[in-house]
Amino acid sequence: MFLELRDIKKAYGEKENRTDVLKGISLQAEKGEFLVLLGSSGSGKSTLLNIIGGIDRPDSGEVMIQNEKLSQMNEKQLTRYRRKHLGYIFQLYNLIPNLTVRENIEVGAWLSSDPLDTDTLLDVLGLTEHQDKIPSQLSGGQQQRTAIGRAIIKNPDILLCDEPTGALDYRTSKEILKLIETVNQKYGSTVIMVTHNDAIRLMADKIIRLRDGMIRDITMNDQKVPAEKLEW
Repeated sequence: MFLELRDIKKAYGEKENRTDVLKGISLQAEKGEFLVLLGSSGSGKSTLLNIIGGIDRPDSGEVMIQNEKLSQMNEKQLTRYRRKHLGYIFQLYNLIPNLTVRENIEVGAWLSSDPLDTDTLLDVLGLTEHQDKIPSQLSGGQQQRTAIGRAIIKNPDILLCDEPTGALDYRTSKEILKLIETVNQKYGSTVIMVTHNDAIRLMADKIIRLRDGMIRDITMNDQKVPAEKLEW
């Protein structure tokens, strides 16, 4: 098993202010699988993503990737884990404003011992003609493409996507989803995407529905729909 979560629990606050965010989450992912985490605001989706990413630690339970336990890693080892295994795509692009598209993407390459080729990736992203522009000269979709490029140039095992289309219009959202789909298929990255858009589940291999910090159900999707054919 490539990635496994065992009985993950997480709470914030103490005594009467305590909020149980995750109440025993267990799930598995194979290499190259596309997972969608669905749930309303407050269901624990983003907290779960942060725990998988080693940004936050669970109160109990275990995250294992290729049989490595995150609970046994110190901060230096966790940093190495994030650099080695993970790429992040957020709703907010977090680009460096005074760097060009190419330079923003290459920031990710510096964190990897086996980065993808920048020119090839720029072509896949549809950014070759925009590579010398800075973020303020780009549309929202182009900025998100640049953020995706920064995440995937590392050639990560796992691509964590937290509402990557949340700030985009319908047409641009579909373009971004198609791009993430291409990354999953072309480079074999395991994709874990948090979304509240129910239609996106149709392009995933596995759909995990969360409610109040618990998994309501996990379903496998045998009839995946290409991103470009999604409607909502």
